[in-house]
Amino acid sequence: QVQLVESGGGLVQAGGSLRLSCAASGRTFSSYAMGWFRQAPGKDREFVASISWSGSVSYYGDSVKGRFTISRDNAKNTVYLQMNSLKPEDTAVYYCAADRGPPGVLSYEYDYWGQGTQVTVSS
Repeated sequence: QVQLVESGGGLVQAGGSLRLSCAASGRTFSSYAMGWFRQAPGKDREFVASISWSGSVSYYGDSVKGRFTISRDNAKNTVYLQMNSLKPEDTAVYYCAADRGPPGVLSYEYDYWGQGTQVTVSS
């Protein structure tokens, strides 16, 4: 069982940066791949980024490549999402998720989810 708690969301102007954190409970955090997804009002949940248990492999959604960076610190049971050059279309609730298997890009591959943190980017 893994419990996930996101933090770091907020209101930022276009072009600004935010860093999201996701703190995980449990001693098995380092065995899970982790992912970030987001969901804007009226839209489907969208893949943002994922990272392998070791941190050596990561994937990004096309809309965030080159702007967002996913990382993890297994000693702190935490995964991060550094978001730079933010755009109004990045506005969404951001969720972190844990996957027992390889880092996936589809939401159904993930076993545990956090409650989400709101990111709002003003123009």
